[in-house]
Amino acid sequence: MKLFAKILTYVLLTIAALSALIPMWELFTSTLRPSDKVFSEYLRASNPTLQNYKDLWELQNPNYIRSLFNSLFLACTGVILQLFFCSLAGFALAKYEFKGKKILMAVQLLTVFIPGAVTLGPGYQLMYQLGLVDTYLGMLIGSAGNVFGIFLFRQAMLAVPDELMNAARIDGCTEFGIYWNIVMPIVRPMTGAFCLLTFMGSWNALLWPSMMLQSQHHHTLPIALSSLVGLYSQKYGMTMAGTFVMVLPVVVLFLVLQKEFISGLTSGAVKG
Repeated sequence: MKLFAKILTYVLLTIAALSALIPMWELFTSTLRPSDKVFSEYLRASNPTLQNYKDLWELQNPNYIRSLFNSLFLACTGVILQLFFCSLAGFALAKYEFKGKKILMAVQLLTVFIPGAVTLGPGYQLMYQLGLVDTYLGMLIGSAGNVFGIFLFRQAMLAVPDELMNAARIDGCTEFGIYWNIVMPIVRPMTGAFCLLTFMGSWNALLWPSMMLQSQHHHTLPIALSSLVGLYSQKYGMTMAGTFVMVLPVVVLFLVLQKEFISGLTSGAVKG
């Protein structure tokens, strides 16, 4: 009975995994079909062609390839900035005692309940007054901090023993050295999960970049993809190819950070 239950479990998990991959496979095969046969076939391409990718590569209005590199630059740089500032703030809140700490944490947590759409107007006005509209710097400054990320790192760093930090201080390590060389390696699983979630949020963002990035050569991938739907509504194959190119980096990043992502999400589930 145990063997049968184990086999049944593996069979059900295999079926579930294959079912989850069906949409991705359908998206991929649709990119290999001619535009007039995108919806006439399912899960296969009888006459595969790379013409959709060629059209996407040669597209100039919008320039999809430039938008791809814009998204990569903003997403990767945004992840680095958020990782640094959120982890540093989380380290301070977890390991230092200072006046007003509890009030500061309470105010930060209250801001989580504010809908993001409410801050779009004031955020745009601030960037306009600073002269940062339609610039990469304006996009990066607006995403350098994340209250949710600060809270995640604070919770993870609370588990780091104070004795370990005191031993490092006795050995002459600086406070920043303790943060960088001791605390950050210990919370590596949370770092992987945070990087993946942050990258996905920046990669898929549409509303805020649409407001901030007005020049076409600054547009990100979601903006370019939405433009494809309006300008080339009949070329569904090219739209599918653009969607697949947009989804692929997220899938690759998840496969690379899968172990850290799962460890980070479950790190607080078990004590011992």
